[in-house]
Amino acid sequence: MADDSNENKTTIRILCRKLLLITKSESGIQWLIGSPFLPTFTIVSTFRCINTLTSDPLSPDFSKESDDMRALLPRGFEVIGSLIVSTSNPNVEGSARDAIDASGKMRKALSQLENRSLVGAVVDPSSGDIRFFVSNSVVEPVTSIVFEDHPEKYVWERGCILHCELPIKLPVYYSVKDPKENMLKRATEAVAAKFRDPKTTYVLETVDESMTEALQPIIIQNRDYDLEDTSQKSNTKSLLCSHFCFEDRKHKSPSVENADKIQVSLFLATSGPSVKPPAPCAEYIPGEAKLLVVEYKVKVICYATKDLLLMDAISKLIIPGLVDQLHTMKNMTLPNLLSQHPKLHPHHFIPPGFLHPITAIYDSLYGETEMKQVEIRKCLHMRLGLPLDRPLLRIASAIDLLTAKEGASGNILRKGTPLLKDVHIGIPSSGVHGGVVSLVQGSYEYYHYLQDGFDDSGWGCAYRSLQTIVSWFKIQQYTAIHVPSHREIQESLVEIGDKDASFIGSRDWIGAIELSFVLDKLLGVSCKVINVRSGDELPEKCRELAMHFETQGTPIMIGGGVLAYTLLGVDYNEASGDCAFLILDPHYTGSDDIKKIVNGGWCGWKKAVDSKGKHFFLHNKFYNLLLPQRPNMV
Repeated sequence: MADDSNENKTTIRILCRKLLLITKSESGIQWLIGSPFLPTFTIVSTFRCINTLTSDPLSPDFSKESDDMRALLPRGFEVIGSLIVSTSNPNVEGSARDAIDASGKMRKALSQLENRSLVGAVVDPSSGDIRFFVSNSVVEPVTSIVFEDHPEKYVWERGCILHCELPIKLPVYYSVKDPKENMLKRATEAVAAKFRDPKTTYVLETVDESMTEALQPIIIQNRDYDLEDTSQKSNTKSLLCSHFCFEDRKHKSPSVENADKIQVSLFLATSGPSVKPPAPCAEYIPGEAKLLVVEYKVKVICYATKDLLLMDAISKLIIPGLVDQLHTMKNMTLPNLLSQHPKLHPHHFIPPGFLHPITAIYDSLYGETEMKQVEIRKCLHMRLGLPLDRPLLRIASAIDLLTAKEGASGNILRKGTPLLKDVHIGIPSSGVHGGVVSLVQGSYEYYHYLQDGFDDSGWGCAYRSLQTIVSWFKIQQYTAIHVPSHREIQESLVEIGDKDASFIGSRDWIGAIELSFVLDKLLGVSCKVINVRSGDELPEKCRELAMHFETQGTPIMIGGGVLAYTLLGVDYNEASGDCAFLILDPHYTGSDDIKKIVNGGWCGWKKAVDSKGKHFFLHNKFYNLLLPQRPNMV
């Protein structure tokens, strides 16, 4: 039977996996993000407040914060509260009121509706627990907290994405003696007015190429909102976003990539009679005048519920989103309008642990390794609670939501050839009872004998292991170089003086030490090397290997002896000492058939000594283990 006592109880539903971005030993404030399309008090994500008054880390600079949040957060999501960590104020309820007050001011700065109940969350300085309050008629505590088991499903089964991309050229005429800022502001306002112009037309269409029956685009004009609901307009006025959403999505895992997507195109009327014919006018600029053309490429994404009217999706999401991004670009352009005109490009990212995309606007005048760009990414990492040693928001990590499809992550293209990726996912268990599994973090490509039509059977296993390791660093965006060929690996060793020139083109083996030299030269990656005198000693290193996968997460090369392998993880029972090694074997010579590879044991768990007494690692051979270290970078 249902518990009637809970019928009217206020419930806070938490979808984000990481609620607390600030450590309990420091004071700070976070913005709690929800959506008007989700039930009240549903927390989808949390952003750290990084712009505060110098005198008080709990007092936000609302002007700077709202500018940042307006650029980052897609329309369809909004601030619904804030969380405070205070190391000095023991008054939890007082801090909750401060949190609710701060979120109310933030919503006002963002021009979001004020008539909304808000969440105030406080980390109790004595216990470290998070306590929640809401502002209904009064500030009251909440004890009903639900952590959603399937947050992606909760968000994306009911929602879809709208996308609009638009190149814009702003002609700015100015006098050489007068400030140029006002002219750019006026030009920006003129374009923003065009988005709302009654003659402006918006065309909506699906981007799903798999549909057997293509849906006709839907055309909406701003003036449609002012017309009476005649039979001619009623069909368009009543259409929902679900018009472009398809039932087959139910067979796919709910996610941003697999969500229904609606492409919005914008057409400005350049001819035809005006609604109110204006009088002719001209502007006279005395003295010498110049023309500056400012170019932007606006790329806006929005989250909408499927039962939202298409007309409302345009007026309440797309148009405000275009205006927000246009003004953000204007503000970024103003400081260097003439000296070094920036080239601004929006990029969309889905950081680890986030249910929705965020937008970052980068200046392409700066390379990704230049300090100005690095500092911008560091600030973004701090705001989103991302680690400061991993390049998660580089341009190469940006997503194209219009081309993202389910299964695309299963392969990555290299020179037009699909290579298997992450082949260890879904393989049978290791057989270690009560063990703790520690695995490679992130993705890699599987390189093995005879790939690319190159015959390296019998001598190229270490080269292939190195290629797999390099692919890991490339996919994780630590490097932009291509995965080196056998010859390029040999040339690198000759260039640093480790090998003679005759080594190039040979079939000589290489080992862990040579791999460390190549990784250092090509990627700037340092490596740790573990030496063992016998294969029997490898289980003794499981604790150290588990720590590597937990902290570094890179693939490990096992060399020495007579063969080389790639190690992807360990399963280790510290109490019993029982362990298994997840081996990716580069000696495979067949086609890239994942079932054949897994069933044949070319990727699978191996025990040092199996149940039949067979040794996987030879007891009379030495082994070197190469542990690549993550670069400390963003």
